[in-house]
Amino acid sequence: MSHPHWIWEDSSMVEVIESLTENNWDHLFVISAEGAPQGRIHAVDVLKIIAQKTVNRGIAWMHQIPAQQLVSQPPITVTESTPLLKAGALMLAHDLNQIGVVDKKGALIGVVGHNTMARKMPKFIL
Repeated sequence: MSHPHWIWEDSSMVEVIESLTENNWDHLFVISAEGAPQGRIHAVDVLKIIAQKTVNRGIAWMHQIPAQQLVSQPPITVTESTPLLKAGALMLAHDLNQIGVVDKKGALIGVVGHNTMARKMPKFIL
């Protein structure tokens, strides 16, 4: 499990763009004040929204759009006790590079990605 990329649900679109570009990330989880994942934002979806904006291309309008409105995918998650094989199956079924891991209270504590699967799964297969 590795650290998740996340942003608060009330962060602005500008903050989303800054986080994605400064860290060279392709997605972010949007989390509530309690740390529960509310969804995912993909960089491509943000670019589509910007491209569709035909009036007032200044940055001011981006400050008023909360991250929650940019969510393009539901928060597909697993718990700490979910078998790795099941997490991998969910990633394949939903075409995800990573899947969020939540604790017993539903707070996002990490992610399992393809790199984790590549390191751990051969041990189960062999």
